[in-house]
Amino acid sequence: METQTAPAGQQLDRGMGLAGAMSANILSMVGVGPFLTIPLALAAMGGPQAMLGWIAGALLCLCDGMVWAELGSALPRSGGPYHYLLQAFGPTSWGRLVSFLFLWQTLLIGPISIASGAVGFGEYSNFLAPHLRHRQLVAIAMVLCLLNTGLLCRNIRSISKISIVVTTAVLGTCCWIVISGMIHFHAVTAFNFPAHAFQPSRAFWFGLGSAALIATYDYGGYNNVCLIGEEVSNPRRTIPRAVIYSIILVAILYLAMNLSILGTVPWQQGQYSKAIVADYMQILYGRWGGVFVSLLILIASWGSVFAILLGFSRVPYTAAADGHFFKPFARLHPTGKFPSTSLLVMGALSAVACLFSLADLISVLIVVQTMTQFMAQCVAVILLRHKAIAAPASFRMPLYPLPAIVALGGWLYIVLSSKVSHILIGIAMTITGTTVYLLQAKRKQEWPFHAYDQI
Repeated sequence: METQTAPAGQQLDRGMGLAGAMSANILSMVGVGPFLTIPLALAAMGGPQAMLGWIAGALLCLCDGMVWAELGSALPRSGGPYHYLLQAFGPTSWGRLVSFLFLWQTLLIGPISIASGAVGFGEYSNFLAPHLRHRQLVAIAMVLCLLNTGLLCRNIRSISKISIVVTTAVLGTCCWIVISGMIHFHAVTAFNFPAHAFQPSRAFWFGLGSAALIATYDYGGYNNVCLIGEEVSNPRRTIPRAVIYSIILVAILYLAMNLSILGTVPWQQGQYSKAIVADYMQILYGRWGGVFVSLLILIASWGSVFAILLGFSRVPYTAAADGHFFKPFARLHPTGKFPSTSLLVMGALSAVACLFSLADLISVLIVVQTMTQFMAQCVAVILLRHKAIAAPASFRMPLYPLPAIVALGGWLYIVLSSKVSHILIGIAMTITGTTVYLLQAKRKQEWPFHAYDQI
């Protein structure tokens, strides 16, 4: 298949600097997730030792962030993983299949990732309006997806400004939560560990795996800048800095926020809370504190859905622009320079995905994405090092290849700690994707049916 490059006037605009890139990442990371999932982590480990899950998740994401940083700096293209996997595994051989599988899972994972934030938005709305029924909460989530689709129909410079403003509000909210906890902190409440909390039993290790899975969902989004690589200025420096800085900043915020809440809300009570941060602020400041922080959390949730849709809408576009996906997805808006078809389709699919529960969305998201993408990328970064295709100024991870190996082991541990049903969904996605690829390749006489096909 011949590569199709977008004409000069149809190129994406490199208008996002470091502040905008970090904002895109942080907004993706700090959505409604941590405000809803802290109780899930407490329940998974049965006490405040759930903090170990957040620490393990942070270390895993930092190692994986090194992988993303090196890949994003070496190949600063929109739809990043598609290009990383294609080049690493061979653009005329296995890379075609592996990159297609990434595109295939994106049709599921993209909408699920966006919908998880939107569903969380709906669930937190329930704190402000307890009378709302399930159908109404689902409708709120679906409307949010469609609203963000409309808001993203503009150029990247405008989007960057919106992201910076919302990120400032989100970080301010997190700081208020942490400072409030420091003022009212009770060590006895925070460190009230149950008996045998750290006994290395089978239940402990599976609980740690579950808590780490939840934490990685909440840290997820540090790769968002890699999905919009062609819209980032000075990408070989900006992308790795945005990835690593955002992980460190958000990890500090999450750990401080968890500790602050545990120092006020007993874990026995917190593990059953539906809106733990609102409950926590209500204890400290009364009803107005719970209501006000809920409004701020809804802003954070909206911003997260906004940023995630921004990133995933670029993936089908870049593959279609290269001639490896359906041609309509390659369309750019003539003045806004955004991928119109790809954005509209992702927005519509995410609205449909809002029909599923938040717990199912999170579990399927992490397991399928890990099986079909994250582990493959840990191998890809090593293969690309050997091929030496990166420019001399590109970022190179320290202690290579240790971070990639640690990340690979961590992702494998999370998958093996997951429900069998979720693993089977990942296997089914891989099998169906491979089948679709082979049927398409046979029809077009591409690899493996035409060994000498060139891009």
